[in-house]
Amino acid sequence: MSDHPTVYLDHAATTPMVDVAFEALTARLRVVGNASSLHGSGRDARRVVEESRERIARALGARPGEVVLTSGGTEADNLAVKGLFWCRRDQDPGRVRILASAVEHHAVLDALEWLAEREGAKVELIGVDARGRLDVDELRARIEADPGSVALVSVMWANNEVGTVQPVDEVVAIASAHGIPVHSDAVQAVGAVPVDFGASGLDALSLTAHKLGGPYGVGALVVRRDLALVPLLHGGGQERQVRSGTLDVPAVAAFAAAVEHAVKEQADHAARLSELRDDLVTRVLELVPDARVNGDPERRLPGYAHLSFPGCEGDSLLMLLDHQGIECSTGSACSAGVPQPSHVLLAMGRDEAEARSSLRFTLGRTTDPSDIDALVTAIGPAVERARAANR
Repeated sequence: MSDHPTVYLDHAATTPMVDVAFEALTARLRVVGNASSLHGSGRDARRVVEESRERIARALGARPGEVVLTSGGTEADNLAVKGLFWCRRDQDPGRVRILASAVEHHAVLDALEWLAEREGAKVELIGVDARGRLDVDELRARIEADPGSVALVSVMWANNEVGTVQPVDEVVAIASAHGIPVHSDAVQAVGAVPVDFGASGLDALSLTAHKLGGPYGVGALVVRRDLALVPLLHGGGQERQVRSGTLDVPAVAAFAAAVEHAVKEQADHAARLSELRDDLVTRVLELVPDARVNGDPERRLPGYAHLSFPGCEGDSLLMLLDHQGIECSTGSACSAGVPQPSHVLLAMGRDEAEARSSLRFTLGRTTDPSDIDALVTAIGPAVERARAANR
């Protein structure tokens, strides 16, 4: 345990709850009522759920009936990918291809791998350039080769490791010309960049509360009403018959408050984080000139600084910083502890050594200039020690 005050620079993994979400959550925790019950307490719970659904929809440019509440981003991604694949294949057995970017979150990639192994899906991962940006021409060529065999396309709104924002508008334009539905994992994007479901032309979009100032264990799949999905869960038929289960009313209320707050504050939040991020990168590069910044320098999330430190093992560097009270990540928190190079950096053309030498610093609402100062103080000695240990 470090004797230093904690400097939290891992907001992409999870970020503290905002006050409005905390208040909404605690206000309902001791209030009884199942939103599926017909008595007064049940109707009160249902009112909270539906008002929350309306607030989430309004903030995201969607209709209330398009918001399917889930336990978080992983469930939303799985419901979109599996539910769409099964439905589209049922309608036409020849639709077995799924196209996705090679840098998707494992909630999408592992679901695709499962479909390939168990359900006969033919998964095709589309490459990205050195900045982590989707190769749109490759996507177009893959679709146009045999559009009738494509069940769906899944391309994340923004990458969870390097922060690159993907050309979702171009993806939608290409796929929709052939009537192919498009899903986007927008878990990291909502509240960080403008996200408008209706204007995007997407068919389905995933988000989760704890990435934008809400509680753990609640999220949503925003999906067009006329798009059929095969459910993952069966039971009481809640959430349009595609996501059964008793809803967590306090968490749903807090989720709605967090989404509203994040979207309302998005522009100011992004401007502040971009300034802090740029200061972090500039000062770290002054101390470690051979460090390399990963991701798109222009189209990226505002709070992301992803850097490779040649000659270091990312895990060792992370622990050295952690000992100084500075908390960051080697990539996706869901893959933490697994000694393997980042699939994102490998897809971007980096070799395994460079992919293992990287750290992700992500900033949030609680980040202030003193946090950047603390990192800058610690990073030089930490890199020296990590390189010495790796010789």
